[in-house]
Amino acid sequence: MLLFLFGLVLLVAGYMTYGRFVEKVIGPDDRETPARSRADGVDFVVLPHWKNMLIQLLNIAGVGPVIGVILGIKFGSVAFLLIPVGNVIAGATHDFLSGMMSIRHGGANLPELIRKTLGGTYYRFFSVFVILLLLLVVAVFINIPAQLIDQLVPSCGIFWLAVAAIFLYYIAATMFPVDKIIGMVYPLFGALLLLGTLMIFVALLWNGNSNPALLLETPEFKANMETAPVIPVLFVTIACGIISGFHATQSPIIARTMASEHQGRSSFYGMMIVEGVIAMVWAAAGLAIYNLFPELMKGNATVTLRQITTHFLGGWMGVVTVIGVIVLAITSGDTAMRSMRLSLAEMFKLDQRPFRNRLLVCLPLIVIICGLLAWSNRSAASFNHLWNYFAWGNQVLAASTLMAATTWLVAQKKLGVIAVIPGMFMTFIVVSYILWVSPEKGGPVGGGLDLHLAYWLALAVAVIFACWAWRRGLRARKQGGIR
Repeated sequence: MLLFLFGLVLLVAGYMTYGRFVEKVIGPDDRETPARSRADGVDFVVLPHWKNMLIQLLNIAGVGPVIGVILGIKFGSVAFLLIPVGNVIAGATHDFLSGMMSIRHGGANLPELIRKTLGGTYYRFFSVFVILLLLLVVAVFINIPAQLIDQLVPSCGIFWLAVAAIFLYYIAATMFPVDKIIGMVYPLFGALLLLGTLMIFVALLWNGNSNPALLLETPEFKANMETAPVIPVLFVTIACGIISGFHATQSPIIARTMASEHQGRSSFYGMMIVEGVIAMVWAAAGLAIYNLFPELMKGNATVTLRQITTHFLGGWMGVVTVIGVIVLAITSGDTAMRSMRLSLAEMFKLDQRPFRNRLLVCLPLIVIICGLLAWSNRSAASFNHLWNYFAWGNQVLAASTLMAATTWLVAQKKLGVIAVIPGMFMTFIVVSYILWVSPEKGGPVGGGLDLHLAYWLALAVAVIFACWAWRRGLRARKQGGIR
């Protein structure tokens, strides 16, 4: 219990201290934001600050801080330290930098920011990669909420009906102006999310006070703990609670609706801290339920989630909490699809004010996502592969974004170390994971190398990547900055 509460305190203290430090490095000012200079009534629209914060939270807080941590807590209570420390130093900094880079470059999406900082060759690889990842995100964030909805009414068998309904909502949210659907429904969705998480937190405190062993590693828990190496597997498994490259695809949506740069720390850094709090609560809930029912450690994470809510909250309160988690997935899936539309439109120079152009971009995405959904639901193994590729691909985006931010900061004679250190760490994590993992080790296709060899090779790649990004920043500084 004490380690869990200490982790929550670290998150709050990190926002008040390191968050202010990062803000000072970036230096928000009173320049005109893209929401005002490029207002188009569709994507560039000034929204109230409170609404921007809520939209950003729901955009970034997908199933990772719930499903991811339910899986990640199997590594043990060390997660209660790694989540807040990683969040403050890496995750929240990553989100803040990506958001401010977008604002300073006219609301540019992540692929365009990569082109400006890391160059055309890397941009061509990255553009394809980010679209593929977002396709996986949308497929995953249709699948999981549909499974949860199906579990709420198990006798009806409505999984595919739920899939269709969620997908139709995604298409509508992608096509229509940001203030017409997303801006209208997110306050309600946000209330459900926060209410559900708060109820789980209160239930944990109540039950933990009478049974302190709930939040400790009991012998039964230790007997079923995850045996894969914490580094790199934990950082790929938890992802969104610590750091997520997916967030950098979402920050430009809010960068296009903010009235002032001074809202950046609360909108970007602050909302990642809130996601960290959500992740901590659900990690604690996972540990507690695994201590009570160790057999769940071998089962499906969505089944474990349902067990958490029914055991700690009972009937209708448990349903409300599950609905809050469903909201988490849906409110990331819809903006992932919107981000794909915006990125493709930016790549192909398609004006998104005409409805026809928005439809033109979305139609091929709809067809591909339908194919992914059909494949991923052929078997549990297919879905696990989908999740694994999404998980490590997500961290490729995080490493790339942080290295782009390194170049951007160095070019302005600012403290690039706040980006390059977490950037090197995430490069090390994702490269070592890809080199080490294999189907024989319970993961997707990978190198299958010895772990220590994978570590050394990943360290070399991380150092080379960091030096390259830093040198690009120095070169851009001599040429007058990044434009």
